[in-house]
Amino acid sequence: MNEMNLDLKNNVAIVTGGSKGIGKTIAEKLILYGCKVAVLGRNFNDLKIFKNNFNSSDNIMILQCDVSDYDQVDISIQEIYKNWGKIDILINNAGINRDKLLLRLSNEEWDDVISVNLKGVFNTTKLVSKYMLKKRYGKIINISSVIGQIGNSGQSNYAASKSGLEGFTRSLAVEFGSKNINVNAISPGYIKTQMTEKLDEKNTNDMLNNIPLNKLGKTDDVANLVCFLSSKVSNYITGQVINVDGGMTIK
Repeated sequence: MNEMNLDLKNNVAIVTGGSKGIGKTIAEKLILYGCKVAVLGRNFNDLKIFKNNFNSSDNIMILQCDVSDYDQVDISIQEIYKNWGKIDILINNAGINRDKLLLRLSNEEWDDVISVNLKGVFNTTKLVSKYMLKKRYGKIINISSVIGQIGNSGQSNYAASKSGLEGFTRSLAVEFGSKNINVNAISPGYIKTQMTEKLDEKNTNDMLNNIPLNKLGKTDDVANLVCFLSSKVSNYITGQVINVDGGMTIK
């Protein structure tokens, strides 16, 4: 039996929202496996800090870009293609939340979340897919959330964006399948980040009581799956939404 090989050497990957949290770990893992990685983000200082963590910057590009702005995305994608000549992998990770109960939720707060979390994925995928279609190869991985499946009070805008993202994933898997492009989504549960570290003991225990594994996930748990789905080892997997939630959604 051949050993599983996740060597991604010389692949070109784009990670949106890649300077912090889950996106940062995804970008770091892809670089570790040999990818050239372009990291898109809105905060240029965060992007510079990310890049400065590496001794060599030959395999890293940073681009300040708001994914909800089609023209900004277009310019960024063209620059990546001009520099590296191809795009093999797209990780749609950028996302925001504006949590409020529905009656207090403003039109702007609804539009902001949908624009980044859903329209942003449309923008990047539409612009990147033309290069993948030309080459007849590509891996598109969308970072969703279990909230899109189970809902949560005060997160109607966020849940709607992530539910839409999962439908988008399945539809594109059908549309692009014959062109040798795999489209999948990863749906994280509660992942240990700076945000969860600020929770008090009661809130943390309440979360853990809903997780069969009785622990929070790590950003590595999501990033490892991203690398698997980005590799040729996963060539027969498409149109799937894979939960990384410690069993939370089975309770």
